[in-house]
Amino acid sequence: MKQDRQVILASASPRRQEILKQVGIAFQTIVSDCNEDTNEHEPARVVEELARRKAEAVAKDVKKDAVVIGADTVVSVENQILGKPKDAASAREMLSLLSGRSHMVYTGVCLVFCGADGIEKSQVFSEGAAVSVAKLSREEIEAYITTLEPYDKAGGYAVQGLFAKHITKIEGDYYTIVGLPIAAIYERLRREGFFLS
Repeated sequence: MKQDRQVILASASPRRQEILKQVGIAFQTIVSDCNEDTNEHEPARVVEELARRKAEAVAKDVKKDAVVIGADTVVSVENQILGKPKDAASAREMLSLLSGRSHMVYTGVCLVFCGADGIEKSQVFSEGAAVSVAKLSREEIEAYITTLEPYDKAGGYAVQGLFAKHITKIEGDYYTIVGLPIAAIYERLRREGFFLS
């Protein structure tokens, strides 16, 4: 597959980077330093707003044919948004909340298309997936929070990591949960004629 524009990922997430590598998309990483405070409250709107900010913060300095991908992911239980746990106590609280029930994971994506004169256009969208977690014992929660895994993950867990053994059902795109809905991104890029055949 030949790319006709450079791809820039506006994220330091190793999981997002791995997804792009997995599907054969060459990319450069430029991490944005945008403010992530928002007045939005609905999970899908929150991730769309933050993805847009991240992508635009990087795209404003791009003066060549490129597409900048910004993304943001949150976990939501009954519209309560769970970010990344700050410490063991918040990880414990989040995992207790997720135990024995289903929740939603939303990933927002912003694609900013750039040219020699700067930003040409952008697309913002979000995808959601439902995740069911088995009932967790106190010992299981304590064992998990002693690992490094919960602390840089929305909701305090990694679906692709040690926590996978507690996931009983997924409805929707697995990659939305990991943090980059690659099929939806690829389809939009393809529609824009981004890839040459």
